[in-house]
Amino acid sequence: MQGTYQDDFNQTFRESLEKNASEDIREKLITTALFCCALISVFTTFGIVFIIFQVTFEFFQEVSLAQFFLDTKWTPLFAERHFGVWPLICGTFLTTLVAMSVAIPLGLSSAIYLSEYAPPKVATILRPAVELLAGIPTVVYGYFALLFVTPFLRSFLPLEIFNALSAGIMMGIMITPTVGSISLDAIKAVPRSLREGAYALGITKLESIFKVVLPAALSGITASIILGISRAVGETMTVVIAAGQQPRLTVNLMESVGTMTAYMAQISGGDSPRGSLNFKTLYAVGAVLFIITLLLNIVSYWISRRFKEKYD
Repeated sequence: MQGTYQDDFNQTFRESLEKNASEDIREKLITTALFCCALISVFTTFGIVFIIFQVTFEFFQEVSLAQFFLDTKWTPLFAERHFGVWPLICGTFLTTLVAMSVAIPLGLSSAIYLSEYAPPKVATILRPAVELLAGIPTVVYGYFALLFVTPFLRSFLPLEIFNALSAGIMMGIMITPTVGSISLDAIKAVPRSLREGAYALGITKLESIFKVVLPAALSGITASIILGISRAVGETMTVVIAAGQQPRLTVNLMESVGTMTAYMAQISGGDSPRGSLNFKTLYAVGAVLFIITLLLNIVSYWISRRFKEKYD
């Protein structure tokens, strides 16, 4: 009888070891698969960066840094060529400035209302409705700006048909869900005890929002704004359709401007032969855009770490 019990115990022990071994193998396979997926993302990023800067280096073999960064004209497709990138940078930040002037007030106001004032049922309906704006194709925003916003504004402003103002306004509406959604999450993360402590001191709800809640959520709100700026800097179709493709070193919102993404879309249409100087300008402008976006992400990360509040 004792031998039978011993055999049963040994068999159960062996089965347990085999089961644990198979589970370990399965976990290792899953871990390896996930690691390979992460490596694919990393290698893809490095591959994109390598190609961009490789062709950019070839571009600067033919065009000097002084011509690229000191000239104030961008006409690489004309007979009289100029390669000054500042008109493209100026147009990009001009439309971005207008967009953020629209997106920050709208996004932050919607976040404050949904988190502090809206009843739960209303917030459940309004938040998906606001975020639905992010799902509309950008080409629709572009044509809406060109066919509706521009004619409306031209009734009382001396706008050109293609202008930075209309494109910036529509970009701001498009970016509002990004700013609003992340700001809403940051505001909701503020502990209820801070609000109650503010009320206990006798201040009003509006004062508690601006003096307690928003400062406590500053890192998340700032990150949402910088993410919105990155989104505006990288927007293509809206500015291609509504802002035009005339690079100008100007701060006049009424005029047509050219942005970095608009020029890249123009060159990538296939009119410039591969390997030509015109083709290489695509990568040079892309490298500048990449560096700007990278710097914005670094600033966002630093601000989030610098002003992040921790609550127990």
